[in-house]
This record gives sequence, C-alpha cells and structure tokens, in this order.
Amino acid sequence: MPQDTFTIRLLAKELASSLRGGRINRINQPGKEELSLLIYTQKGTLKLTVNANAADCGVYFTTDNPPNPLTAPNFCMLLRKYLQGAEILGVETPGFERILIFRVLCFSDFSTAERELRVEIMGKYSNILLTEKGIILGALKTTTIDENCRRAILPGAPYLPPAPQDKTDPSDLSALRALLSPPLPDDLPRFLFQHVAGLAPCTAEQIVSGYRGGDLAQYVHDTIFSDEISPCVVEKNGVPTDFFARYVPGGISFESISAAEQYFYAGRRAKKGFDELQRKLSSAVSSAKKKQEKRLSQVLEKRRQCEGMEEDRIKGELLTANLYRLKQGMRSCELENYYDEAGGTVKIALDERLSPADNAQAYFRRYRKQKRTLEVLGPQETEVRSELEYSLSLLAAIASADRMDDLKCLEEELQLAGLLKQPERRKKQAVPEYPFRRFEKDGFEVLAGRNNLQNDRLIRTSSPDDIWLHAQKYHSSHVVIRTGGRAVPDEVLLFAAGICARYSDARQGGRIPVDYCPIRQVKKPPKARAGFVIYHEYKTILTEPDTDAKEL
Repeated sequence: MPQDTFTIRLLAKELASSLRGGRINRINQPGKEELSLLIYTQKGTLKLTVNANAADCGVYFTTDNPPNPLTAPNFCMLLRKYLQGAEILGVETPGFERILIFRVLCFSDFSTAERELRVEIMGKYSNILLTEKGIILGALKTTTIDENCRRAILPGAPYLPPAPQDKTDPSDLSALRALLSPPLPDDLPRFLFQHVAGLAPCTAEQIVSGYRGGDLAQYVHDTIFSDEISPCVVEKNGVPTDFFARYVPGGISFESISAAEQYFYAGRRAKKGFDELQRKLSSAVSSAKKKQEKRLSQVLEKRRQCEGMEEDRIKGELLTANLYRLKQGMRSCELENYYDEAGGTVKIALDERLSPADNAQAYFRRYRKQKRTLEVLGPQETEVRSELEYSLSLLAAIASADRMDDLKCLEEELQLAGLLKQPERRKKQAVPEYPFRRFEKDGFEVLAGRNNLQNDRLIRTSSPDDIWLHAQKYHSSHVVIRTGGRAVPDEVLLFAAGICARYSDARQGGRIPVDYCPIRQVKKPPKARAGFVIYHEYKTILTEPDTDAKEL
C-alpha cells in the first residue's frame, strides 16, 4: 500500500479542504494505537481515524463506531485536556516527509494557544505527537533517555523530525535531472524507488508506466506534484490488497483518497478480526476438547480395570464353597470351577496372612468396589461423551463460519457455556441478537442457524409443517424451509440440503446424505445440550455443498 509522501501530500490537501475551520468535539482511543476524533465542520459532523499501528497506519474519515475502553488511556486524556474544543487551522506536510501536521487553535478560560498534532506515518516507526512551540507535550509512543537514542520523544523534550533519507528531493528539479541523466538503468521503477525520496515501489511503477518519452526528470517532477487524483482499491478474492491515489486497471474507484483508505482498512481489519476471532474460538474449544478426551480416556481405563469383576465374584464364591478344604497360610489353591461348563479348575491367589474366609471376603469386597465403580462410570462416560460431541459440533460450526456475525454468535455461546470469560458490559448495554442465516429459493425462505443456541431457537420458532434438515452422521447447522403450508418442490429441497451441507463437517467433500422431515417429527430430549435433537420418520437426500448461494 503506497503510504508514501506522494499519497500523503494529496491526502493532506483533501483533509485540509474538509477540516479547515472545524472544531474537535470528542476524542476517543478505541485501540492501543488508534485515535478517533469527532469534528464539527460547516459541511457536517466528520469522524476522523488516526492510526499509528505498523500494519494499519493511516489517517482517514470513517463512519464506524468501534467500542471504547471503559477507562481512557493516558494519551487520550492528554489530548482531551489540550485539544477538546480546538479549532483546526489547517493540515499540511512538512517538506516531502511522511508526516501530517494538524495545526489547531486551542482555547482555555484565560488564554489561547496554537498547537500541532503530528502524525508520523512510517510503518513500524509510526507515531502521534502533540507539540507546542516545538516542545513535545505528549506522544503515543515514547522513547527512553539513552545515549544511543537518536530522537528523544518525551514530554518536555524539543521535537526533532525523523532523520532525512539519503535520497534526491523530487522538488529539486536540477538534482532530479542530474539523477535521471542518461544512461538510464534497465529497472527504472526500482531505481526511482531507491533514489527518489517519498516514493513507494508501486508509485514508482505507476510513474514509469505513464512515461511516453521526453524530459524524464520534468515528467517525474510534474507527476509527483500534480494534484490530479482518481483513488481506487484493488481486491483479491473479495479482500482489499492495496489502494492507490491514482487509478490502476482492475481497481474499484472512489471519490476521495480518504474513502479509498477507509474501504481498504475496513476490509483488512474485518479479515484480520475474523481470523483472530476464529483462532481464539478454535483454541478455546480445542482446549476443552483435549480435556474431555483425557477425561474419557481415564474413564475407559477405569472401566478396563473393572473387566475382571465377575472373576473376583466367582473366586469368592468358590473359596466360600471350599472353606473346609483350605487352611490359613496357603499362598494359592486350585479349585473346581463349577461355573465353567467344561468343568475345569481355576487357580486362586491367597493372602497367607488371612484366613480362608477372610480371603473370600477380600474377593467379594474387590467385586463390590468394582461394581460401584462401574455404576458411577456409566453416567460419567455418558456425560463426557456428550460434552465431547458438543465440542466437536462447536469446532464444526467455527470452521464453517464465513461471516463475523457467525463467529460473534459462537462467541456468545462459548461464553454461556463457560469456555470463554464473560466480557464486562456497561450498564443498560443490551446483548445483540444476531439473525439467522437467510436464503431464498423460488419464493421459499430458507433459514440456517449460526450456532447451537440458534439451532434450538430456529426449531422453537418454526411451524409444525416447516421442513427441517440436518446432515446425516455429520455435525451441521440446522436448516429450516418455511413452507407456509405449501408443498415444497424438489428444487427447493435440494437447495436447502446444499446449504445444510455447506455448513457441515463435510463441506470440503463430495456428495453427502442430508436427512429431512417436518418439524413435528423433531424433538429435543430433556436436559439435552444445545443443538441436540432426535427425529423420526425422515427421508434422505444426497447433495453437494452449495457454496454459490448468496446469503440475504
């Protein structure tokens, strides 16, 4: 993305035209390295985002309302102290640097002062600083006092601009001509990027692609300092990959650089947030699944240890029946096994310290202990298998999610299930209720749940004649066709089955079986986990996942 001086200079003109004379009404810091300024202008209220994150650094207008922390960070409080109600005098760039300077006139009860909010857009070195008369009042990122520190960024320290690059200033036409005198290198875009200040590689390529002969230095100079803009954003697979101040083939056009930046960063942020939340949910459920599998293995191991329970009972019975033949001090005995149809014998180990009767009782006690253990293990095994099945259904739903709303619904379910910590909410802050996935086919409404809680709600809110679908022997979303009392054509059934397969474990495979039946045949057992139901008198249809269906 060309956050170079070429683009920032054009952005400064755009911001100055929109913000000059405006007043800063509200200052928030929704992110660690992001500011949000609400500005009243003659053209209306504008919200300006100022981001100093290494991956998302930029300044642009936005309509988003990100949540703010309950307690404002220190830098945000500092800006509120000095800039609240300030009038914006102008926006400019110093020389040919990647710095935006917002000159503001600040008012207090007894005086006025002119201050500067400096936004240094320099990748991982990006920063936001507030200065007055060349002295730093505060900064988003500060440095320590060190002998090796090139720039001291501390409150009270004089502001020093970043060290200039050892490149040719494009505003110096004579220096530019000396640099671009023949012979020219074969890779001219790379040469411009490496030797001319303020150009990104893609900007250099754009400049060279438009050159049609003549004075190259004059052409480069005029192109860089031209105020002509035609902003656009380039996408790949629906995700923004770059934005430009001037149009490139295949780009999506915008009216302003700020609008292009907003679209670009919103798309990137949405993709990044989606991936991060998906990893977070998968990690939480996988951790729970690992614990459940460990617990199940422990239950199965205890069950295995109880496999000899009946043998202990038989040995106790045989010892009791042959007490007259046994004596204390014997280490073992071999007795006829009258429980064996073949009439064989069994060798029984004895404790020589115990009497024959006590040895028999020891076998009975071991038998009763194993019997009680099995009685306890039965419900435990059922419970842990149910929890494990629930975790697998959550993993399937997380993997098949394709929208942020899907993950938000799953996050809410995980919080209610205790797999994630409940967030702190402000008073009277309502929990959002997300709608079902909604599709339409030939006049029939097709709904799909986003998580297990929605699956249950979908069944509760459906009519008895509506058609319910679920992938056979796979975890999947519950899908319902709202019939309205009409007969459902085969095309609609096949479409709904494709939606069901799309949001299932088998979405990457081929044809899979999908069961369907009227809602009246679907029942939820008492105390069953969310999303778990039983159904009767169903039919099955074979279909492939429908990835082309558009959600409404």
